[in-house]
Amino acid sequence: MGYIKLISSNRDFAKLWAAQLVSLLGDWFSTIVISALIVSYTEGSGYQGVAVSAFLIARLVPPLLMRPLAGVLADRFNRKRLLIASDILRALAVLGLLFATQSPEYLPLIYVFVVIQFLVSSIFEPARNAIMPSILYRHQLVIGNTLSSVTWSAMLAIGAIAGGLVAEMLGTQAALLIDAMTFVVSALLVVTIVIPDKPRSEIGGSERTARDKSKRTFSDGLRYLIRHPEAAGTLFVKMGISIPSVDTVLIIYGTQVFVLGEGGVVSMAILWAAFGCGAVIGPFITNRFSDDSVRVLRRLIVVGFVVIALGWLFWGLSPSLEILVLAVTVRAMGGSVNWTYSSVVIQQVVPDEYLGRAFSLDFAGFELAHSIGILVVGLLIDAAGSESIQVIVFGSALASLIPLMIWAQIVHSLEKRESKALSVAPELAAGG
Repeated sequence: MGYIKLISSNRDFAKLWAAQLVSLLGDWFSTIVISALIVSYTEGSGYQGVAVSAFLIARLVPPLLMRPLAGVLADRFNRKRLLIASDILRALAVLGLLFATQSPEYLPLIYVFVVIQFLVSSIFEPARNAIMPSILYRHQLVIGNTLSSVTWSAMLAIGAIAGGLVAEMLGTQAALLIDAMTFVVSALLVVTIVIPDKPRSEIGGSERTARDKSKRTFSDGLRYLIRHPEAAGTLFVKMGISIPSVDTVLIIYGTQVFVLGEGGVVSMAILWAAFGCGAVIGPFITNRFSDDSVRVLRRLIVVGFVVIALGWLFWGLSPSLEILVLAVTVRAMGGSVNWTYSSVVIQQVVPDEYLGRAFSLDFAGFELAHSIGILVVGLLIDAAGSESIQVIVFGSALASLIPLMIWAQIVHSLEKRESKALSVAPELAAGG
């Protein structure tokens, strides 16, 4: 199998993948535990939906504000050192969350340390994505990104279940300690990675040393994207899959609608696990129809948006937790396909010297749309009550058609532009 072959033949990617695996496992431990903790702290308060949404927004808005600087850092400085420093700082931030588990009076501390953790994460993710074309060969990019996306999803499934069980058996503090240790292990793995001077994918290799790194500014990155619509258009995809946001709805369903375990910890873990399983399945299926070309990947992203809309529709029709698990799985399949392929397209069309800034803007668009979606859903839940959650889900199904139509138009425009460029090229050659 290509995935196993990649891990066994490319030791540097294997280490980067292993670092991602262990840190994500801990992340989902703390996500499940902290979500349940906030719900229990705000029970009967009248602002439970906003409190949950605020937790999710604390994971998104600060990194969004940090993105311009994070992208510049990833393109100016040693990306490997940035990853190591990020892991160490995130471990310290998670340890700080231990102080917030004492009583409801410490609820504000949860938001403080979550903000710190995800501010640092905003540097880690663009740097990791920008490193991948350096340690992967061009024909390995789709497999490598699929494996990274699947790892996120698998750790969501495994970490969600494990986090719920650990919280039930050992308590919140044990789950947070495990999360902190995973970042330490991740840093130790990254230390051993060797980053070649010239990207193995040979994408943007000639430009990497051609420009003074001190001139790699945020505005310079924006100018590049304005000149290259094939790169700029792809930045819409991750933004589009967050319209609307799934997180708040999933947490409310797990803790208010189909409840298993104390505070819904078990049912919420099951739903997150279903989301993770769907995200694993999606790219494995669509990779069978891919030839790794940018043109085909863009078209498969259209399919991904269709699957997302169907997932929301099935979600609204779900009469039980068992059926909801299937709906959540379908919704996650489409999102994972689009996340994976948009990253591959960016890595194929953007030169190495711009990759850090391109991925920072890519994540910024996702975080902006996701934050708005989370806030809107949270306000709707508090205004209409959790008994109206089904109506909100059907509204989400309708809203998910908007990014589908926008991306279909983007693909049509890009293909028309590229076809015109191909028809002009032979004429210019003949004229020369």
